[in-house]
Amino acid sequence: MTSSKKVALVTGGGGGIGSAICKKLASAGYQVVVNYRSNLDKAQATLDGLDGDGHTLYQATITESDQLASMAAAVAEKYGKLDLLVNNAGITTPVPHDDLDGLSDEWIDKIMQTNVRGSFACVRAFKTLLMGGENSCIINISSIAGRTGVGSNVAYCASKAAIDSMTRSLARALAPKIRVMSVAPGWVWGEYASRFPQDYIDEQIGKTPLNRIAQPEDVADAVLATADHLLFATGSIIEVDGGRPLL
Repeated sequence: MTSSKKVALVTGGGGGIGSAICKKLASAGYQVVVNYRSNLDKAQATLDGLDGDGHTLYQATITESDQLASMAAAVAEKYGKLDLLVNNAGITTPVPHDDLDGLSDEWIDKIMQTNVRGSFACVRAFKTLLMGGENSCIINISSIAGRTGVGSNVAYCASKAAIDSMTRSLARALAPKIRVMSVAPGWVWGEYASRFPQDYIDEQIGKTPLNRIAQPEDVADAVLATADHLLFATGSIIEVDGGRPLL
């Protein structure tokens, strides 16, 4: 049986940005599949805080294609379709850009495998279900680091540039049935940003024309607007950065 409501799947749904996206979509009437890799407590808290009903929690690692296939089968059985896939799961670690030895081969591989290959694998796993959706859309959570080359490390910036390139390629390949978009935040307040000293955060605010860094809800608002209102856009990069690259 196919759900009468729109259905969204958010990878990394228990994190700060992922949780905000799940809550925003649920409040807009979506039935939400909250995907998580390892932190059950955070994912369960996200699920428990969602408006409406019919939501699901599902554990799967996005770099494991067999787990993605099982998750797709579970979504097909429960909902019969997928209207929105949000590729939000990603990893990074802070390494100064001039510390070439500090960015290990292991971390380069982990970042590329998760951020790029994992996102592509999700698209591959859910393509058929998205074909059965309504105004189906894939939204890749990117970063302005992919354009500016400024971010937590060189590999992270490269991975986000690759995601934006993949967005354009897939937008062409999957049209007209599935739209593919990137939402690219700048600095977003949350667990990662909170590790930095306040004077550094103040410096980042000073570099942003709108005089603040983003909240996770700003990213969630952009995701919902992209999914539900930008229906004649595909292959585009929606920046949520307060104008940061302008300075």
